[in-house]
Amino acid sequence: MESFGNLAAILVNRKNVRNSQDVCKSPKEAPKFEWLHKYRKASKGQGGIKQTLVPLGTAHTKISQHKKTGNSLNAVSRSPVEGNKRVNSGVEHPRVESGPESQGKVKREGRDDLVRQSSHTASNKATMLAMPQFGLRDNLVRCELLKNEDIYTYLENFSFFLGTYNVNGQTPKEGLRAWLGSTSTPPDMYCVGFQELDLSKEAFFFNDTPKETEWMKAVSEGLHPGAKYALVKLVRLVGIMLLFYVRNEHAKHISEMEAETVGTGIMGRMGNKGAVAIRFRFHNSDICVVNSHLAAHIEEYERRNQDYKDICSRLLFRQHDPALAPLAIMKHDVVLWLGDLNYRLSDLDVDNVKDLIAKKDFETLHSYDQLKRQIDEKAVFVGFMEGDISFLPTYKYDTGSDQWDTSEKCRVPAWCDRILWRGKNVRQLHYQSHMALKTSDHKPVSSLLEIGIKLVNEESYKKTFEEIVRSLDKMENECIPSLTLSTREFHFKDVKFMQHQAETLTLHNDGQVPCQFEFIQKLDEPTYCKPWLTANPAKGFIAQGGNMDIDLEVFVNRSTATELNAGRQQIEDILVLHLERGKDYFLSVSGNYLPSCFGSSIQTLCQLRDPIQEMPLETLRELTSSGDETRTVIIDKPLDIPKEIWQMVDHLYRNAPKQGELFQQPGLRSEFVEIRDCLDTGMPDSLPGSNHSVAEALLLFLDALPEPVVPFSLYQQCLECCSNTSQCKKVVSLLPQCHKNVFNYIAAFLRELLKHSTHNSLDVNILATIFAALLLRSPTKQDLAEKRKTQEFFQHFLVQDLS
Repeated sequence: MESFGNLAAILVNRKNVRNSQDVCKSPKEAPKFEWLHKYRKASKGQGGIKQTLVPLGTAHTKISQHKKTGNSLNAVSRSPVEGNKRVNSGVEHPRVESGPESQGKVKREGRDDLVRQSSHTASNKATMLAMPQFGLRDNLVRCELLKNEDIYTYLENFSFFLGTYNVNGQTPKEGLRAWLGSTSTPPDMYCVGFQELDLSKEAFFFNDTPKETEWMKAVSEGLHPGAKYALVKLVRLVGIMLLFYVRNEHAKHISEMEAETVGTGIMGRMGNKGAVAIRFRFHNSDICVVNSHLAAHIEEYERRNQDYKDICSRLLFRQHDPALAPLAIMKHDVVLWLGDLNYRLSDLDVDNVKDLIAKKDFETLHSYDQLKRQIDEKAVFVGFMEGDISFLPTYKYDTGSDQWDTSEKCRVPAWCDRILWRGKNVRQLHYQSHMALKTSDHKPVSSLLEIGIKLVNEESYKKTFEEIVRSLDKMENECIPSLTLSTREFHFKDVKFMQHQAETLTLHNDGQVPCQFEFIQKLDEPTYCKPWLTANPAKGFIAQGGNMDIDLEVFVNRSTATELNAGRQQIEDILVLHLERGKDYFLSVSGNYLPSCFGSSIQTLCQLRDPIQEMPLETLRELTSSGDETRTVIIDKPLDIPKEIWQMVDHLYRNAPKQGELFQQPGLRSEFVEIRDCLDTGMPDSLPGSNHSVAEALLLFLDALPEPVVPFSLYQQCLECCSNTSQCKKVVSLLPQCHKNVFNYIAAFLRELLKHSTHNSLDVNILATIFAALLLRSPTKQDLAEKRKTQEFFQHFLVQDLS
């Protein structure tokens, strides 16, 4: 094989650690509902008798003060001020005390009653009743309360200021009051989103940036001077940041605060594109706020559509009860979505666009807007609303001016920066850009929304609650729950690697009482289903006479593909659906899996001259069932490297040496499907798809290898010798022959790419960061020091030929 065609690796396998320390504290004393005392039940606990409240509680559960791994790389969710820094505006911040006795403790100054994280009162009764300590009766109460919510709640309007600003990596050079303080009266809440906060490689790869503090300070000083605000939450993913402020008097009514992030960059991990989001309960309404930065370039609207869909499907908020399904974005009363959505104006050249702008014919211009067209086609943002646009396009300007782009590229002006909403009882009061700010090549945008929030009437709530309890007392003694299932057998045909399939199970409550169901574990099994299968939701509650659809979803990824490829596992499972106080139902799940080169080992693929799906399953089983010494040989001379690696690298070598943002810009999901099928079936003869899609497929291939190119057994040696070129070369000489061939082939290909760095903007650091995380995967969790050592190791092979 004389031409290049090997792969590229994945990326900073940066652990997505969040310092989730909200600037919130539970109030000293929870609101009192004295009439509830008669519904308390005495129960035995450790050390004697304790009082357990059945329908409502006042216990405080602390959340968000934890570290966890999220959906995307490079995410930060933290207290907005660290150290002893304070911002003197109208905004109150915590002060972190120093010294050995107080390390890590946060002293709230005048904040004790501002924001509680998770107290259970009438305004968040539904979550309290869903917690593990509450049983079937309490879920019956919850179901009926939610069904009758209109009886005991009323609407009150609150103003939400939403702002979005792509700052193009700049530092604040001017005050933000003209943007954030532009309303006649102080808003009740601020949701302020930034994109491209920091464009440096350090921010991209390690998520560290001083600009977070700089822009947060600028925001705090720019808020409306007519009120005092508390900074409740800050969440950032690389350059995408969201700040949430509330007026001090409202903070005590904020609860259930959660933050999440999703990267939609290369391989769905990198955070240069993606979204950050928060969700919270305000009084009795659930609100979700999303700040997103979608794919760039005028022709990439399909990629933007895919980014939007990925964010909606992957951005999930945890609930108090871990057994409950996470909350998706659309499972909220109101969704507020802002950001640089990057949709452009199509089918008009720059002169025509500027001519319409000069005439202020925004209605005609808007008809060419990609986002409007995609919404009209119901491709994205179904159910969302956007106000009329009566302001100039917000992109692209010469920095520091109101002049349209005069660079060589001469970008066509566009409304990239947008604000939309979804939900009832929402009225937009203004939607505008702010031309006075000239720091960036974008202009900031704001929208002021008046939102009807549900508040609880205590007397009506008390009456409704007591009526529910009386009726349940009678029902519980007389009725046994019962379900009808739409079907009990599910078959998934031709399951493929990373291709989602779903079937719907409909449950109908044909009994006389509401019922509670849950998929339960079978004997001696750790979970209720196989790892490639998910039931969504896996647990739930159905009102009398009601229906619920459950999606049974099959998705094979790198963690499950290897066993299925080898035939050691099949698409077969039995689900047990348990009905509380009722019987168990058994569901049969079956299907067939089409083997893939993705998730197969280098050793196995080097034994296959034909596409993997042309091989008998028994042959694949034999190839993977024996050790290296007794491995089955089905061809006289194994391939030097897997033909699939050669195909992808050769394609990129011939077509993409000068491709900009290679291995950094994602491809299209639909094109990956075509590439995978081509590699697995041999048809067509040449790889389909764009260069970016082939590059991402190569990264996914390396990421899915069950044993990385540098085997786990040699990982530690690589770390120990990372600074010594000759020792690094020696370690590579110890690799199994086919692994060594792949390693040298990829390194040679990447060195060729570096010869064209003036065109493709690649450098040694970028390629080492991306590929070291794939070629030298750690058998355990990898810390930052190890990541740097793996990058240093691989850099030796990028700067010179050591083969």
